[in-house]
Amino acid sequence: MIISQKEIDKELPKSADIVIIGGGVSGLGVAYELANKGFGKIVVLAKDYFGAGATGRCGGGIRQQWHTKENIILARESVKMFRKLPGKLKHHIFFRQGGYLIPAYSEEELEQYRTNVSLQRKLKVKSRILTPKEVKEVAPVLDSTKFIGAAFNPNDGTAYPPAVIWGYLKASRQKGVLAYSKTEVKDIVKENNSITKVITSRGVIETNMVFNAAGAHSGEVAEMVEIKLPNYAERHEIMVSETLRPFLEPMVISFHSGIYFSQSNRGEIVGGIGMSEEPGIRTSSSHAFIKQFSKVLVELAPALRNVRIMRQWAGIYDITPDARPIIGKVEGLEGYYHANGYSGHGFMLSPVIAKTISEIIRNKRVSIGQDVVDALNLKRFETGDFVKETMVVG
Repeated sequence: MIISQKEIDKELPKSADIVIIGGGVSGLGVAYELANKGFGKIVVLAKDYFGAGATGRCGGGIRQQWHTKENIILARESVKMFRKLPGKLKHHIFFRQGGYLIPAYSEEELEQYRTNVSLQRKLKVKSRILTPKEVKEVAPVLDSTKFIGAAFNPNDGTAYPPAVIWGYLKASRQKGVLAYSKTEVKDIVKENNSITKVITSRGVIETNMVFNAAGAHSGEVAEMVEIKLPNYAERHEIMVSETLRPFLEPMVISFHSGIYFSQSNRGEIVGGIGMSEEPGIRTSSSHAFIKQFSKVLVELAPALRNVRIMRQWAGIYDITPDARPIIGKVEGLEGYYHANGYSGHGFMLSPVIAKTISEIIRNKRVSIGQDVVDALNLKRFETGDFVKETMVVG
């Protein structure tokens, strides 16, 4: 996204009803949801340009096929919201429901997918198990002799992450949100367990509310108010190919090999693969990734062996011990809210998280159910009362 000098030079307001830290899909999504409900003065601060973090570097996949109840519900509701988002934002986000196909390479793996599908269907997510012959009908490019079946949901899909960012940013500003790029938060001041101000690289903002949506930097922001997150950052690589004629409708993802790939609206293959990823925040690329991704892709789809890779990059996963997000309030600190630890799946869950955080901030009944919010509270890591999500790549 192009940033004008005029935007960089804008003076920060002296006060706000809430300061949102993070210029990705979570921060801007919550800003939009709050503004849409007539909330007061909203300020969004992005350390770099909007979408510079995980949102602008992800593959854009949106799936409802999960192992845990909470993730299934979040994804189910997000898919409903993604369908309506272009109309609400008055902005094209290139949302396409081509499905998600998850091959199974062993009876053990296939049985786990049957269990997952059973839970998904109970929660009104219409996944199903396919035979290799049915897989060939859904994705002819795949070598169906490599696996014994697959899980499939035709209502899963993809969207274009930068377009979602631009849509939220434009719609939020039209509703009065003040959004600033190139503005780093240096500290958060609290008195008597209440937020009082945010200190930035460009000035101080008096406020009693902060929403931490800083992605891989969420832990640093949390430490400013003496909150310890169990998250850790991990680098993951991704690539895009030359443009090809349409040949693939669903996103293909394998928990056996760690690969995922789809074909974009413009015809490129977009994909990545889980490897022995290094901890920390670094976004450089490697030859090892291209070598491993290409090897596994060609094993799954031999017809793609001569496709040219045009570009590769890396993004950062913000990972929790159970691979599920941390959302809501923190006991003992008034005015602090957060949503982080998406473990590589923040984009696909973002619409419903934004709506939920907006409801919590406004002290409204939570639409997805208070039990879901409670299960994803930070305190679960203190009590040990959590279930690990197994349907993750990497």
